[in-house]
Amino acid sequence: MPAIPLALIVAITVTDILAPRSIHLGPLLIVAPALTASLAGTRATALAGALAVTALVVIGVLRDGLTTANHEAQVAALVAVSALIVVLRALRDRHERELAQVRSVSEAAQRVLLRPLPERIGPLRLASVYLAAEAEAQVGGDLYAAARTTTGTRLIIGDVRGKGLPSLGDAALLLGAFRAAAHLHATLPELATYLDGSVCWDLAQPADGDGPGESFITAAILDIPDDGSQIRMINCGHPPPLLLHDGDVATLSALHPAPPLGLGDLAPVEYHVDTFGFRPGDRLLIYTDGVIEARDARGEFYPLTERVGAWAHDHPSALLQQLRRDLLAHVGGHLDDDAAMVAVERLS
Repeated sequence: MPAIPLALIVAITVTDILAPRSIHLGPLLIVAPALTASLAGTRATALAGALAVTALVVIGVLRDGLTTANHEAQVAALVAVSALIVVLRALRDRHERELAQVRSVSEAAQRVLLRPLPERIGPLRLASVYLAAEAEAQVGGDLYAAARTTTGTRLIIGDVRGKGLPSLGDAALLLGAFRAAAHLHATLPELATYLDGSVCWDLAQPADGDGPGESFITAAILDIPDDGSQIRMINCGHPPPLLLHDGDVATLSALHPAPPLGLGDLAPVEYHVDTFGFRPGDRLLIYTDGVIEARDARGEFYPLTERVGAWAHDHPSALLQQLRRDLLAHVGGHLDDDAAMVAVERLS
């Protein structure tokens, strides 16, 4: 039991006993169980209530023998209110246990769905950060994954329409398709076609009032060969990656962007590959729109391109730590949309 409620019981009891008979401070003893309920658990709250009732009985005995209707009513009221406080504290404990279980399941789902990227893949050093808009969910509709091939590394980052748990199934569908096929298809257009076909049938089904064509997944699919100094990319309606080279920040805008995945049934899609330089020591930042669309209290978007240059020479993990801290400071600690970031560095 916390010391403060116990001290209050003692102070109120002594003061009431010593006070004139016209002054009754006993009813104030209800403060003890009420305060304990906010500081400790159910057992401590029940103990505080029992001590408060005992103290009120002692006051009544010492002052007038506990024979007046006033003292009897005070004791009965204190017992009733203390019992109510204990019940409410027990319900709160139950809710906290359920919430802890939900968090545990959510964290397990995140570890299964968004497997942590390895710190090193071939000649690449990687780091990733995921920030869910729904704090209790821990994971939502943003996704990323990496896969090794015989010639290099393939990466995907995507954003399912919507956020939080409702978009979790679509994210899992695309991630499963990518992990199964990233090393099987020789070219990026073949991989993109396969991914679009894998999710089209699912996303085209009406869900929660959405009709065909109203659900989709924006994605950037990248191939980084072990040999050479290039990146090959197909951008399916996704925000363009940023290349950090010698302290400068360049936007890797696709010359031939493709529509988001899941819309391939609406019209034939011909995927084009864009190629960019990626030399040893360069860093690549891929991200979802939850980063660049994050607003501060004045409604201004987060200036990613302007800010990230300050950490252009940091290794991927440090870069994302700085970026995460700055992004949350910009929005006041809470994002309105899920945000994912992956940083990649080509080593010598």
